[in-house]
This record gives sequence, structure tokens and C-alpha cells, in this order.
Amino acid sequence: MTMRAMLLDAPGGPLRAAEVERPRPGPRQALVRVRACAVCRTDLHVVDGDLPHPKLPLIPGHQIVGSVADVGPRVERLKKGERVGVPWLGDSCQACDYCRSGRENLCDSARFTGYQLDGGYAEYALADERFCLPVPQDYPDLQAAPLLCAGLIGFRALTAAGEARRLGLYGFGAAAHIITQVARHQGRKVFAFTRPGDAAGQRFALDCGAAWAGASDQAPPEALDAAIIFAPVGALVPVALRAVCKGGTVVCAGIHMSDIPAFPYSILWGERVVRSVANLTRRDGEEFFRVAPRVPVRTEVVSYPLVRANEALQALRAGEVRGAAVLEIA
Repeated sequence: MTMRAMLLDAPGGPLRAAEVERPRPGPRQALVRVRACAVCRTDLHVVDGDLPHPKLPLIPGHQIVGSVADVGPRVERLKKGERVGVPWLGDSCQACDYCRSGRENLCDSARFTGYQLDGGYAEYALADERFCLPVPQDYPDLQAAPLLCAGLIGFRALTAAGEARRLGLYGFGAAAHIITQVARHQGRKVFAFTRPGDAAGQRFALDCGAAWAGASDQAPPEALDAAIIFAPVGALVPVALRAVCKGGTVVCAGIHMSDIPAFPYSILWGERVVRSVANLTRRDGEEFFRVAPRVPVRTEVVSYPLVRANEALQALRAGEVRGAAVLEIA
């Protein structure tokens, strides 16, 4: 049997619409009938060749919501018909020091959905049952899909920011519009930074609950306790360092970022911290999916049919998506 899929044949794209063989689940694998797959900036980095050595040809996509169509041998947790989410982390060795200490996101043998493993820009996807997540029933498929990465990575980045009460978010896209809602629920004050001239993005940030919104080249009206950089722009690191107060933290939340320019030690001094967030863990998913319905987080999405995946990627690249772009798999 075959299925429809969008394939990346070589870095630089574009994706190619194709009919490919429907995969069969192996040991501990589930075959997921994809209902929706959100489009992530990491997908752009894979397609554009910023992340090296992807599986080729590749079906991208790692924010998958669907139902279990079939299971392979030794599957214990999932049943046919069950609704599941498939995130970026698709596999890890489960034996190294990182895995055994709850840091499976750092496993040297980890494999990632839509990168080393075929993902959700298709009608079906394979997933290791151990790395599938239950999806909160409060969310329809389209609204749930962005939670699988924008939500999870954003939540991990928010946790890395510590107890910051005044929080800056640089780059106001899918992750920031979700995490603004969580931060507000936690009693934090959010300051949003967009591309210069992006008045629509600033209005969107205010609509999501930000106390202030401005351009990334502006100083916030108050010193920040922490900042999260969602935009893959290394030049924002010294900008954010200047915006945080002494003892503040700057969290780089992307899997890829352009080079960070040299900056004076004086803006790091004062026990400021720059740190990165790498991937996610299953525990992040469990914790975030407990929090999201309580807020409640509401995701704003723009849907595209599967065959228009290239258009969705281009809209994301151009900063034209309000909230999250999601492929709806009919």
C-alpha cells in the first residue's frame, strides 16, 4: 500500500510531492495515521541544510498528532485507535549516563523525528511507542500539533529561565505565543521583541498577553530578569545581555543559530548567564501537557493542505505566520 508524502531529496529543497510505500511497524513501533503536523523553524533548518546529515530522502515534520493505525511486536503501551503525539525526540539509547540521569535529550545516539527518522509531512508515520505522548483531549488536532515542539521547547526554555518575573521573548512566533500564555498564568510579566517594523507581530504579542511589545533593536521599558531567544539570530545574544539585569539569564532556545558576535565582557559580568536549550525529554511533555489545559493555552494556527507544505515553509521563513502553521492531512 502507498501513501502521500512530501519528500526532501537534497538540502536546499524544495519538497517533492510523492506516493511512497506505507511503512510497516517493527518491534515497539506504532504506525500513526497523521491528522495534523505543525511546521517548525527546525523543519526550515533541515530543509535549508543548516542541520547536517539528514536522512535522505526524508519526510520532514516532528509535531505530529494522529491515531494509532497499527502496532508492531512488543508494543505494550499503545492500542489501535488511540490518539497520540509524536515529538522531535524519536529515540535514544536508554543506557548512557545522559539517559540514565533523565537527560535523554543529550544522548549521543538520539535520533530525531523529521531529521534522522521520517516525520509527519505524510499520511502515515512510524514512531517508537516509548516516545509517543498522550495529547490533552481539550485540543483539536490542528490546535494540538504546535504543542509538540513549539510548546515543549518553549516550556523547557521557560523552565531554564528560572523564576524570572520580568521575561523578555525575542522572536514572537509559535513558541513565544504559547509561552507568553504560560508565563502570564505563572504571574510573570512578558516583554515581546519582534523584527523591526513588524507592527502586526507586536499587536499579536499584546493580544497574547504581553505587557509590552517592541522591535528587537529597542530597549525594554524595564530591566529584564531573563530573556529567551527564539529567533535563530546570534546577534540577539549581546542585545539580550544588555537588556537583562545583574544575575539575569539569557536562554538560546533554537537548535540552530547564526554565529554570536564578539561582545564586551562588561555586559556578561555581574553573574549574567548565557545558556542553551537542546531538544526535549519525555518528562517535558508530561509536565507541559499537565500545565497547558490549566492555563488554558490556546494556539492560533494557519492551516495548509499537505501538498502546500512548501508554501507553509516559505510563509514561516518570511515571518508571515501569525501563531503556527499546521499541515492538515485529509
